[in-house]
Amino acid sequence: MPAQPETPSSPGRRSGADRRFGVRLLAAVAVAAAAAVPFALVLVLVEGRWRPLRDLDRDAANGLHRIALDHPAWTRTLRVLSDDVWDPLTLRVGVALLTGWLLWRGARRLAAWAAVTAVAGGLIGLGVKTLVERARPALEDPVAHAPGYSFPSGHAMTATTSFAVFLLVLLPVVPRRARLACWVVAVLSVLGVGFTRVALGVHWFSDVLGGWLLGLAVVVLTGRAFEAWRVDAGRRPASVGEGLEPELTDPSPEPDSVSR
Repeated sequence: MPAQPETPSSPGRRSGADRRFGVRLLAAVAVAAAAAVPFALVLVLVEGRWRPLRDLDRDAANGLHRIALDHPAWTRTLRVLSDDVWDPLTLRVGVALLTGWLLWRGARRLAAWAAVTAVAGGLIGLGVKTLVERARPALEDPVAHAPGYSFPSGHAMTATTSFAVFLLVLLPVVPRRARLACWVVAVLSVLGVGFTRVALGVHWFSDVLGGWLLGLAVVVLTGRAFEAWRVDAGRRPASVGEGLEPELTDPSPEPDSVSR
């Protein structure tokens, strides 16, 4: 009897899609470290000590530092935002809790995407810092201190990857009328993280820009890997406004999930 063709939801096709999904995730992480063109441009300018960028860094650092010294209450607020609300540990714990919830929901591949995106962002950022070895700003009468090297900003990169994970995972469970508000909160938070790091004098502006760009590169590339898995599994491509997996609200959010 001739073999029956595999349907989009057949075990053979799902197994093959899973294998390709894993390979693509790993490949996306590797490519993100080397092929983020906008980030690479900023890195070249930083390493080459391009004068216009150096002047921008210096002017931004000195101007915001004067404001921080003149307004202690404002500076304390920035510290709370940077060290507590938007601290990388806080955001990573949030991503970890979200990943656990996705596993409980049966969205194993979406959980893998969230975890890989967060972990890859942290490791790639640390690796680039170690390679570049850029010193942090040395300001007179500093209002804050931070350990390690400066470029790229780990706070900015973690904020970019974390809020992207929150958005792209949770948009399907958010009412459509509230989705714009979610985007606004996420974007303002990412921008706010960068502002606090420069205003507190622990990063140059170009550090923050590099963190944003490298974090975005990681999200785009791992997101494309997830989208490729959806197509392999027989699902339609999803738009950014829908989130990565619009079926998350279904009883079985993935093709082989078991209904509860």
